Amino acid sequence: MTRKPEILAPAGDTQSFLAAMAAGADAVYLGLKHFSARMQADNFGSAELSRMVELANENGRRVYVAFNTLVKPDDVPAAGRLIARLARDVKPHGLIIQDPGVLALARQAGYEGGLFLSTLANLTHPASLLAAKELGADRVILPRELSIDEVKQISAACPEGLDLEMFIHGALCWCVSGRCYWSSYMGGKSGLRGRCVQPCRRVYKQRNHSGRFFSCLDLSLDVLAKTITDIPHLSCWKIEGRKKGPHYVYHVVTAYKMLRDNPDDPQARKDAEKILEMALGRPSTRARFLPQRTSEPTSPDSQTSSGRLVGKVQTDAEGRPFFKPHIELISYDYLRVGYEDENWHSTLPVTRRTPKAGTFTLRLPRHKTPKAGTPVFLIDRREPELVQLIAEWKRKLDRCKGSEPTAVEFTPKMPKPAHPRRRPDMTLRASLPYGSETRRSRNSVIGLWLSPKSVREVSRTVAPNMAWWLPPVIWPDEEELWKRIINEAIRNGAKHFVCNEPWQAAFFKGREADLVAGPFCNAANAFTLASFAKLGFSAAFVSPELTKEDFLALPKKSEDAPETRIRLEPPTRMDKKNKAVLEEFFKDCQWKPDWERVQIKGEKVYLVPELPAKLNGIHFLRNGLYLGDLKKNRFEPSQQLAMTLKASDYAGSVSLSPEDERIGRYLRGETLLLEPGEATREKGWILVCVDQYALGWGKLVNGVLKNKYWSGWRLKS
Repeated sequence: MTRKPEILAPAGDTQSFLAAMAAGADAVYLGLKHFSARMQADNFGSAELSRMVELANENGRRVYVAFNTLVKPDDVPAAGRLIARLARDVKPHGLIIQDPGVLALARQAGYEGGLFLSTLANLTHPASLLAAKELGADRVILPRELSIDEVKQISAACPEGLDLEMFIHGALCWCVSGRCYWSSYMGGKSGLRGRCVQPCRRVYKQRNHSGRFFSCLDLSLDVLAKTITDIPHLSCWKIEGRKKGPHYVYHVVTAYKMLRDNPDDPQARKDAEKILEMALGRPSTRARFLPQRTSEPTSPDSQTSSGRLVGKVQTDAEGRPFFKPHIELISYDYLRVGYEDENWHSTLPVTRRTPKAGTFTLRLPRHKTPKAGTPVFLIDRREPELVQLIAEWKRKLDRCKGSEPTAVEFTPKMPKPAHPRRRPDMTLRASLPYGSETRRSRNSVIGLWLSPKSVREVSRTVAPNMAWWLPPVIWPDEEELWKRIINEAIRNGAKHFVCNEPWQAAFFKGREADLVAGPFCNAANAFTLASFAKLGFSAAFVSPELTKEDFLALPKKSEDAPETRIRLEPPTRMDKKNKAVLEEFFKDCQWKPDWERVQIKGEKVYLVPELPAKLNGIHFLRNGLYLGDLKKNRFEPSQQLAMTLKASDYAGSVSLSPEDERIGRYLRGETLLLEPGEATREKGWILVCVDQYALGWGKLVNGVLKNKYWSGWRLKS
């Protein structure tokens, strides 16, 4: 008989942990104060966690610690010490890991429990499991985007000794596997570091229509639980919700435990559905889980906030807010006034019983006084029965002694550094190269997204000089197609490949290929780089999540590394003639380059950044900001320079409205006609803008604007 999958419950605080224990969860996952992907939850200290693990052991349960953030170069020693303390004092049954490098760091720190690769690790196709097993993973947590057929496909390819875990209930993320850079871009707070500001939950406008276009409903596979009960290697059903309260945890665990233990009982199914309705989550969806009967994961025109709508705000004669609840409210209920994506929303407890249609006065800070009509949601409920159960388990927890935290002596032994070799410069294109672009030197390659079309249309003479980029996500039913595409590319002479999942290295086992880990692999520390080297990569792009300081620190974070020096190539001496040409152009520009940092290589002019004189093994793909070209006593500005400017920054500009049909023509590389006075000057270089934001350059002569938009970006139709 197939082993029943464990029910894995979330816990963001002690009350939720106890609710999970009371509901009969087989395992609970939770986070620490650091290195957790839900830093907004209360999370736990190591002393408190050790008592929880002791309580779990006494009752035949398990505790997994979410260590699922990106680990930056300076974080490695602290991460290692924390894992060493967990291994010595807490002994959790598993660590949930995003960063592949932490697999090796954890074992080095003496941790002997299970190592589980999070959904954030982005394992999306069958071959990825082999690579995960090679790095030492014990379990892989599957993406929430997979259908039932894809889950079965991955399960069939799962190697022995590797378990699978899948989400069955809880929040969905707009980006695949939660690998989202949106929060970093909009708010400077990394979702991969546990500080997501949830920009996907906000209201956006498009063509006079507003809605929550990216706010996902909650996943719920309750009616499909029977279909996933007997999938081989699927050892765990996971419930999302480390920011949820104990009411949610208790009811969801109870419902799925009922469905798992009574798969053929129609009454149990009905009871479970009723229990889930009481859980106070968001409206639910099956998303893409049933490929033949997909349902939309979003509902832009409706509210997708968690909680149950219990009323709307009214105001009395003196302007004080109140509402009349649609249901009875009891003590210890928790309310939210407004939608959770609105900055001004408020949460408050219910301190006394309020009958249905009774009056509940809202006592809120003056600056958060809601308007009439604002919705009020019940987001957590502490029924007397649940409160009593939690109290009973709290007494059990109090009897557990645990272990007091003490300092731990651990210094990670950093991976040995590689000796860097000169790599060719790479220029990534969206379209096929043509003309002189195909005749590159041995010191440069063209990056091109790999596809059936691109691999067929690039000739055998050009293919070896290309860097073929694989997509960030490959789904299970696409794996065989991509294997064929890669085989065809290699037969055509392709040598250089950029993988955007580290697990794509499995496609190249036994092949001679130069593999580079792309930016979506999120290389962030020396251990991650070492894990990539083990998989067969010879180079890596660093994670876009790294700051300048993190990037410069990365090559130095190895105690075994001998100090290496690289000499920044001194700039070519700028003669008076060249300087005069450049000064003539930049006199019309509000922004002036630092002439001491201007470098000329051949015809190309760069503004070199200020960098330290000592760097370990860093190879620069670009000298700096590419300003333009010196040609026959004249200067031609670059597309890169244009993108650093606004209309007000340059004396010659034209600003088109977003509705102007000439924008499309400009982006296609066509010549434009300008009306007299439309540009800020009659001839010469013109910065072409839309609403003051630059698109590129043009050269104006007698009302005709010659197009200088970079050819690599031009639209084909």
